[in-house]
Amino acid sequence: MLNLAFYCDQIIPENRAIDERLLAVMAEKGPGRRIAYIASGPEPDRRFFLERVDYYAQYGLDLCIFHDLDETHGADAEAALFGCDAIHLTGGHTADFLARLKRSRLMPRLRQWAVDGGVLVGTSAGAILLTPTIATDALFTDTAPEEAMEETALDLVPFEFFPHLDERPTFLADLIRYSRFTPRPILACRDGDGLVVSNGLLECIGQPLWIEKGETRPARTMPLSAISA
Repeated sequence: MLNLAFYCDQIIPENRAIDERLLAVMAEKGPGRRIAYIASGPEPDRRFFLERVDYYAQYGLDLCIFHDLDETHGADAEAALFGCDAIHLTGGHTADFLARLKRSRLMPRLRQWAVDGGVLVGTSAGAILLTPTIATDALFTDTAPEEAMEETALDLVPFEFFPHLDERPTFLADLIRYSRFTPRPILACRDGDGLVVSNGLLECIGQPLWIEKGETRPARTMPLSAISA
């Protein structure tokens, strides 16, 4: 059973409701509180990692592993990574993050770990990677998402995700246009909104938008199985 958390910008106070749902999901799985961090790109000073260490510590969670995809890791390091109770996929450059994951040959195991019930937390780029494609990310570089639909990601859910909807006034119109090309619904979130997938449900926190076939409506909590792509 999938356990996924989709954030835009995780550490802002507006995300408290998503935090509480994440804590509840982890508590349902048992007493474990260890989280691993997979960096989207080079992070020599580990500044973003250390920010997340403090962030998770306020909830009594231990961000205990920093995993650099550009380094070679042996079996023991991978066992430690997947021995954690949750794995955090960071924000950053989505296409580069996807390329690093593929190069590391970690994607199949990461996907299976999530399918088997491991908790995956995605922020911004990391959240986009939980979906079938990173096409929506093209809007951040002023290109057309339909030209990037072949950039397949972890494919854990039957929808696409777009963070930071409030960052630019043109984003909504661009997503409505793109929704006429993709067979999947797009769930778009402003900073402070988020999604949690657990116990077969897609839970909408805040005011995410559902965009499909050129139309928009408020997204609502529903069984994941009710979403057809």
